[in-house]
Amino acid sequence: MSIQAPRFCADCATPLAAVTLAEDGGDKTRLRCPACGWTHWNNPTPVLAAVIECTDREGQVLLARNAAWPGRFFGLITGFMEAGETPEDGIRREIAEETSLQVDSLQLLGVWDFQRMNQVIIAYHAAARGEIRLSPELAEYKLIAPEQVLCWPQGTGQALATWLRSRGIEPQWMDLKRE
Repeated sequence: MSIQAPRFCADCATPLAAVTLAEDGGDKTRLRCPACGWTHWNNPTPVLAAVIECTDREGQVLLARNAAWPGRFFGLITGFMEAGETPEDGIRREIAEETSLQVDSLQLLGVWDFQRMNQVIIAYHAAARGEIRLSPELAEYKLIAPEQVLCWPQGTGQALATWLRSRGIEPQWMDLKRE
């Protein structure tokens, strides 16, 4: 998926132009409206992610396949933060919406940049329980023992590897050429 920058001003619909602006950190080229001065800042979007440990299923990790993804890649539960919610509230909401699981505890794993998608990933370990019922957004899920999980090198795969290391498990990495 490629992310497209806007071509027109959000305030007055004038075509945007690339303008170099002097900012605190040095010169930056941004899209700006020559008519009203509106600027497209192109800041990264915060994305929430969860390594879900199913406490009522012997600590297995839940990975899911997004219905929109090609192939059979299974990843973490993720979603966008909503205005007016904390990251913790947001990931609890996403887990409930996408899996119907109840979160008993959350622990921040870390924050990672995902520049390819212009996102910042805020990842948590979620201890959760309950009957798994997937939203239409997800096609299927797997429950995997932590020792058997394969991590992927980009995006949320780093959060999964961090969680495994916190459990004394050295991450195993996917061979993306074969997966």
